[in-house]
Amino acid sequence: MLIINGGTDDAGHEDPGHPERPERLAAVMKGIEDLQLGDDLLAVAPYAASRSELARVHESTYLDQLGAFCFEGGGDLDEDTYATYDSWALAQHAAGAGLAVVKELRIRGEGTGFVAVRPPGHHALRDRAMGFCLLNNIAVAAAELTSLGERVLIIDWDVHHGNGTQAIFWNDPNVLYVSTHQWPLFPGSGAPYEVGGLEALDTTVNLPMPPGATGDVMRQALEETAAPVIDHFKPTWVLVSAGFDAHRADPMADLALSSGDFARLATFAASFAPRPGRVALFLEGGYDLAALRASVSASLGALLGSSATTEDPTNGGPGADTVRTTRDARQAALRIAHDTSH
Repeated sequence: MLIINGGTDDAGHEDPGHPERPERLAAVMKGIEDLQLGDDLLAVAPYAASRSELARVHESTYLDQLGAFCFEGGGDLDEDTYATYDSWALAQHAAGAGLAVVKELRIRGEGTGFVAVRPPGHHALRDRAMGFCLLNNIAVAAAELTSLGERVLIIDWDVHHGNGTQAIFWNDPNVLYVSTHQWPLFPGSGAPYEVGGLEALDTTVNLPMPPGATGDVMRQALEETAAPVIDHFKPTWVLVSAGFDAHRADPMADLALSSGDFARLATFAASFAPRPGRVALFLEGGYDLAALRASVSASLGALLGSSATTEDPTNGGPGADTVRTTRDARQAALRIAHDTSH
């Protein structure tokens, strides 16, 4: 069963000509429709995340400032990020949608969650919007779960590093953040030596990929470097920042994945869930509409056992040497951090 957020109307959060646009969500929903799930699709009503739920990951002054900025008519928050009068309410509901989907999974103890919302979230910091993101949707959900005693694995396969999510959980030993991303690229973070704060060493795993990298290299990095850390962490929940802008057709970056690669990434992520009903994907990037539709369908189809048509996984791109140097850099950083802490 696929559990998604209902009421995906994002009208009002739009800046003409901006790549983060309403048509993205329409493409996502078409990708879900392509699976023809019938009664195996359940939509749950989202709600506006409460002040206390948002304040677990965002500073109160920032929430006040963002709300006031929107109520005054909005505008450009930085050179990449905009808000409108409606964006504050929509962002609250985007964060609440993740909470609603996770709650339904907890109640049912079965199914896969997919949070299809705009604006996205993984660049949003505790005190600042950036990278098209206003509130950090996946962080809000993860913080709710850790407040209930859960250990949360976040896998972020967006082509851009999720700097906001990493920073929010930098010193939280109950959240393991794993990111694959193109390097170098916006926002400039996500180096291999970023391994977590002194209170949570080895709970950040960054796997930078060179331009042109294909799915085989990304899988190698995840299996050789991330998987042992995940196994040791023993997550009780798996959340995915599911950006699809690493697709070779996407205009925002230069990785070379196919929809078939995203299917394999989804299967990899879900393999670490300890029981059914413990996996939820959160929409992040993806700006070529056809690639977005196909990649959503492939990822969810892989998790649901659907016969979705996908492209073949990709092979042969650069980056095998990067996988080795990343692993070595992480180990060196961890040794230094452990020596410093003692």
